Amino acid sequence: MQKKIHREITQLSQADSFLVYYRVKDEFDFPLHFHPEYELNFIYNGDGVRRVIGDHMEEIGKYELVLVGPNLPHCWELHNCKNKEIHEITIHIHNDLLDEKLLSRRVFKSIRDMLNRSIHGILFSEKVTEEIMPRLLELPKTSGIDYFLEFISILQDLSNSRNQKLLSTSFSNYNEFENSDKIKKIYEYIQNNFDRKITLDEISSLINMTPVSFNRFIKSRTGKTFIAFTNSTRVSYATRFLLETDMSVGEIAYKCGFNNLAHFNRMFKKIKKATPSEFRAEFNGIQKVL
Repeated sequence: MQKKIHREITQLSQADSFLVYYRVKDEFDFPLHFHPEYELNFIYNGDGVRRVIGDHMEEIGKYELVLVGPNLPHCWELHNCKNKEIHEITIHIHNDLLDEKLLSRRVFKSIRDMLNRSIHGILFSEKVTEEIMPRLLELPKTSGIDYFLEFISILQDLSNSRNQKLLSTSFSNYNEFENSDKIKKIYEYIQNNFDRKITLDEISSLINMTPVSFNRFIKSRTGKTFIAFTNSTRVSYATRFLLETDMSVGEIAYKCGFNNLAHFNRMFKKIKKATPSEFRAEFNGIQKVL
């Protein structure tokens, strides 16, 4: 598959368990990407959309529900879909939400096995997807412990469902991104300091590299320059503030380390293909567990 693969920076923070967001759209424009979080993706009214998971490609029907494992490249493309008002619910789940000790308990065996299989991507049957759909639609409306317990219940029911289909014959070879000590240190530093200016000298000295060597290193590992990677992180946080708060676009721009509102708007539109105001209006709801 000769496609450029992007490392997505999701809106999940280290304090979150999982994140649910729901929107109605008429196109798919997010490129092929991977991230360390599990992803459960539901699509309704997307007949003709093309699913790409690892080395797998297939046109989808009216209902779609897929579990994507950590760092497995994936995307959905508009392809032959002519429909408007395509409903999509995406759930990002921290890869350590259910740790090995918890998953080793007998009661979690079916969920553990399903998560292990998800390294290939799992397609759930249309029948199961139709049955689960009302619960997925209600999930963003709940909160607190009820939100968490209902989500675990959905995972349990999916893990025991019939006619699951593994999609990719290969699995991710992008795990080394997260396993690199240097990348971890860079990523955590940017996460902790995204709200202020971070210089190239400052970040390169963190891992004992010259600025030139550092820029080559970060580009080879993420596909982005240091500035582009930092801006992606800032925009990721900006999307959370847009959806979770009533702060103005200007307030969010400065809170995310952009000292110029016009520059923030340009960067946001370049990365998210929409202005901050359009992005805020597009989403119907978002919830998180802390």
